[in-house]
Amino acid sequence: MGHARRTRPSAACRVRGPPRLRHVEGVHVPPALIRRISLCLLVAAPAVVVRIAGIEIAPVIELVLFGAAIVAAAFLLAWAAEAAQKDIAGALAIALLALIAVLPEYAVDLYYAYRSGSDPQYLHFAAANMTGSNRLLLGFGWPLVVIIALLVAYRVSKRTGGPVNRALQLSGESRMDIGFLVILALIAFIIPLIGSIPLWFGIGLIVIFGLYLWRAGQGADNSDEEFVGAAALIVSMPTRARRITVVAMFIVSAAIILTSAEPFAEALVASGSTLGIDSYFLVQWLAPLASESPEFIIAAMFALRGLGGAAIATLIASKVNQWSLLVGSLPVAHFLGGGDTMLPLDARQVEEFTLTATQTILGVAIILALRFHWIPAVGLAALFGIQFFVTDTTGRYVLSAIQVVLAIIFLILHRKDIIPTLAAPFRRTTQLTAAAAERTDPAEAEATTGPRA
Repeated sequence: MGHARRTRPSAACRVRGPPRLRHVEGVHVPPALIRRISLCLLVAAPAVVVRIAGIEIAPVIELVLFGAAIVAAAFLLAWAAEAAQKDIAGALAIALLALIAVLPEYAVDLYYAYRSGSDPQYLHFAAANMTGSNRLLLGFGWPLVVIIALLVAYRVSKRTGGPVNRALQLSGESRMDIGFLVILALIAFIIPLIGSIPLWFGIGLIVIFGLYLWRAGQGADNSDEEFVGAAALIVSMPTRARRITVVAMFIVSAAIILTSAEPFAEALVASGSTLGIDSYFLVQWLAPLASESPEFIIAAMFALRGLGGAAIATLIASKVNQWSLLVGSLPVAHFLGGGDTMLPLDARQVEEFTLTATQTILGVAIILALRFHWIPAVGLAALFGIQFFVTDTTGRYVLSAIQVVLAIIFLILHRKDIIPTLAAPFRRTTQLTAAAAERTDPAEAEATTGPRA
């Protein structure tokens, strides 16, 4: 999950005094947190036992066991990464948190890329997980957060008699993330044009990811972070106990993911023929759904708290991570697995990358003015749903063309924001904040975000 900078929460939403604590092995842990962690470990335990004992089971059962373990570990990672922002600051810390938080999603994807270096049959799976997770995040995650946030704001407006909110206002600091995403989306079109992901191209994307983390670190200020759910329970703990708990959660969840990634990836492929479902479809959609579900749930929790801007900022940052670190790592893993210096793409993958890149362009065009209206949000979700029914190559390219046309329309509507957005990754954070303040009318900001629930 990407790092997001959040505005100071209202007193009603801040973490109140620490709940009743329980003493466990020298570490004070809230009972509610113990229950949540125990549930995750209980869900992951069967997969760990099966892997360590080397028990042979049916592929479909493997899919369920190891998939559940990855979901459980992803929750632990998401909670720990969120809570760690309380104690760790700076670009290096953000880099470490980003790398750890995306481990569930990347583990499966990079496994396929690594295996493709020595086994050509894995080539068409190498980018499947990436395109699926990328489109799932924007086509489902973004609209989900916007709709929830606006429904919460509508409920508050109805109770207070205030204006009805029809758009979600993003923080001015999000312009930097959007700027990086615009650049990455434009660069992404090189991939379908050349039909491969060269090693040099991947390294360049990783460098951009490093630049993004450095810029994000310059503006990171964790003093006013808002925490929800399990992360709030962790933050409420004494400093020493909190840090021990976070480190332990990182280690345990990473171990579970590394233990489960390979059998889960193989089970996805093997289960396709058993269930009569295209293995490519399972790799592209089931794996991302498992790895990203904790991130969606946490973002939805923020939106329910009236912090829709913070929630969408987190998902935008995740989108940047996907187009830079994830895509950049694929040819590196392919090369380390014994492959060539470029990861070749077949016709289906070229088609998938085209559809994914055009969706990203449309997404950033919609939010270029730092306002996310509910109608474009529903439109993104509708276009995302349509692609499951449009499976032929011609139809996919027509859908891509529709997304480009819509993106051009939004770019024309938001033409005044194009240059500031492209310049945002190269400007100081203080300059971004000042520019955002000048361009945002206070009354409009209140009308689009509404009071927090």
